[in-house]
Amino acid sequence: MEKKLIVVREPNGTVTVTINRPSIRNAIDYDVMDELVVVLDEVERHPEDKVLVITGQGEEAFCSGGDLSVFHSLHTKEEAKEMLMKMGMILYRLFFFPKVTVAAINGTAVGGGCELAISCDYRIAASHAKVGFVQGGLGITTGWGGSTFLSERIGATQAMKALLSCKRFNAEEAHAMRIIDSVLAKSNFKMESKEWISPLLHSSMPVLKTYKQRMLDRFDKENIKRRIMREIDECAVLWASEEHHEAVKKFLRKS
Repeated sequence: MEKKLIVVREPNGTVTVTINRPSIRNAIDYDVMDELVVVLDEVERHPEDKVLVITGQGEEAFCSGGDLSVFHSLHTKEEAKEMLMKMGMILYRLFFFPKVTVAAINGTAVGGGCELAISCDYRIAASHAKVGFVQGGLGITTGWGGSTFLSERIGATQAMKALLSCKRFNAEEAHAMRIIDSVLAKSNFKMESKEWISPLLHSSMPVLKTYKQRMLDRFDKENIKRRIMREIDECAVLWASEEHHEAVKKFLRKS
């Protein structure tokens, strides 16, 4: 069976994790969640790993969020909350990860895929990529911590604009809003990504980890966790609504 995550460790300290589900736009299911936990454990322990890069297979999608063909079976608040909690805590860990993290957005990042990207320290995107918190169109809110992470990254005013509009922003628009840090050429995205990441690798591991911790010190970790927990609970309530279930049915019929 083909791996859902492909992990490539390079001698320079870069670890690239590729979500390998291109036929369903690199959507996240329970297997991907479990494998992400394993990767985070390994990279945190490995003394020579400096930068964790998360990307998607192909050029079409970075990640389309949760795999609704799997999660459509979740009907109650309790069922939804269990799933949301599982991924929400993975992204909370990623947000506070002790090593540098980069989302290399090779294609569309929407819904939970945008939540995954915004939990990383940096986001670089191919010029054709689009990003958007589209959950409102499915009758739910972000449920993996995305609205909390987004407001911390770009401020409350811009975050509200992105969340309430449900819009898919092109790479340049997202860059202007500071959702994306740099826009790179689609034709040479992998090579330009490596060049962009290269300066992050110059320092020794003790120096890198110390600076990363100083960056994390500006966040109130417990406050952020409380906000994520509320976000998960509120999304779980909406997940159980008729509006959401009908929206998912329509989505799956079109897919």
